Amino acid sequence: MGEDRKQANRIQTSILNPLEKKVLVYLAGKMPAWVTSDLLTFVGFLGSLVMAAGYALSNLNLNWIWLANFGLFLNWFGDSLDGSLARVRGTQRKIYGFYIDHTVDVINETIMFIGVGMSPMVNMSFAMLALVGYFMISISVYINCHLKGEMKLTYGGLGPTEFRLLLMIINTLFIYVPALSTWKHPLTLFHNEFMVGLFDYAAVAISLLLFLFFIVGFFKDARYYNRIDPLNKKEVQ
Repeated sequence: MGEDRKQANRIQTSILNPLEKKVLVYLAGKMPAWVTSDLLTFVGFLGSLVMAAGYALSNLNLNWIWLANFGLFLNWFGDSLDGSLARVRGTQRKIYGFYIDHTVDVINETIMFIGVGMSPMVNMSFAMLALVGYFMISISVYINCHLKGEMKLTYGGLGPTEFRLLLMIINTLFIYVPALSTWKHPLTLFHNEFMVGLFDYAAVAISLLLFLFFIVGFFKDARYYNRIDPLNKKEVQ
């Protein structure tokens, strides 16, 4: 059954995608035989744990954010290379690989967003708001993967790799630009009091952007599905 199943078309048009593909193919060709796709998926999972630990420890010292940066790199290495390794070696498992890859992605992103919320950078409530936006986009992608046979991985010219890189830059700025870590003010929202900083507002802005992507995509896809699956008036009568 697995051999007859058609693999979804991956739509990846992000800024760094052409260069990233070459790097991943090169790295995949250099991996020793004992390195498997499952092992790399585990490395990506380990990276999410390291990132979350770095963020949590940054409450003691901001330099722990460097550990979060390393976790982000580790997550990119494992999460991006596992599929490339399977394609280079011709060992793709369309059903098992899809299930493991995207299930572990859900676990990784949950851990990573919680890690951000445990840091002094972003309030946990705003980090969870961004996680909701991310999951809404993810659910839309998986639905379209089933119905259209295509998986969109890029929004606004940015994909997972670009977002990781941006987050690493933000992390570094947070360490070395004191105003970013010290400027906070009280905010009362729905009878809840928060101490918010610049990155709290950034998290809210990112969340709203994700919601906007979801809404625009919903109406666009709904029109498409309505066109290819029109109402049969005879059945209604």
